Amino acid sequence: MKHGFLLIDKPQGPTSHDVVSMVRRALSEKSVGHLGTLDPMATGLLVLAVGTKALKVIELFSDLSKEYIATVTFGSVSTTYDATGVLEKIEPKPGWTEPTIETMKNTIADRFLGRIQQVPPAHSAVHIGGERAYRKARQGRAVDMPSREVFVQECEILQYEFPRLELRVKCGSGTYIRSLAHDLGQVLKFGAHLSALRRTKIDEWSVDNAVLPDNAKWTQVIPLKDILGSFPRIDLTAEEFQALGHGRDLPKEVQPKTFGWHEDLPVVLLEPKEGKAHPKKVL
Repeated sequence: MKHGFLLIDKPQGPTSHDVVSMVRRALSEKSVGHLGTLDPMATGLLVLAVGTKALKVIELFSDLSKEYIATVTFGSVSTTYDATGVLEKIEPKPGWTEPTIETMKNTIADRFLGRIQQVPPAHSAVHIGGERAYRKARQGRAVDMPSREVFVQECEILQYEFPRLELRVKCGSGTYIRSLAHDLGQVLKFGAHLSALRRTKIDEWSVDNAVLPDNAKWTQVIPLKDILGSFPRIDLTAEEFQALGHGRDLPKEVQPKTFGWHEDLPVVLLEPKEGKAHPKKVL
């Protein structure tokens, strides 16, 4: 059995969990999980972990950068900040004029680049008081969403013809493109919502190399040894690996997120502990 990651091009409509179920059926494999979800409305790259060993390393890839192509539509706001919610048309105030592309570029540069404060949508999976925010929102209960710092590395205008704006956004983990669209509309005083979203990259993985979930095959699974190849490594002898397998430390200095492995042995995630190599996870 192969353990590794599978690049999926998620279609619009199904949830990320639905896609996982599709791939489980296509591969006849129960041990499938995802590295991060996409909303049902969104399309594009979804990275799945296939096999028990691959599932164990998901936590190592939780902070990867992501890239999106987003369409923002001005003139209406949404309860969910995207096209799936209840839309409310916004009438322009007297004296309001359509923003020029220069105004749009300057607004993005001034307010939406770098480390910014962002409030996630109430209809999101963020935990509030031990409960998913969207559950409270769907029940009509008030949801007090605290702001948090997110990182937007790039936000490039691809097309602009009011009221539609198409952006390429490269951002850190935890950034809500729905919130970015909503907040942009608030700053420009005409309201906006996210009308389309496609994830094109997760770190160096591209949707260009992804397959549709129903077409998934074992030959398309990227082996775990290739996935972990970019991590620092140390070579272990069979005796050292056996010692680590029994929970013993080795008299080696290592850096955080260091992997050690022998040619024919599984992978070990090591962490520094009092000048020694301590086994954090054995795969």
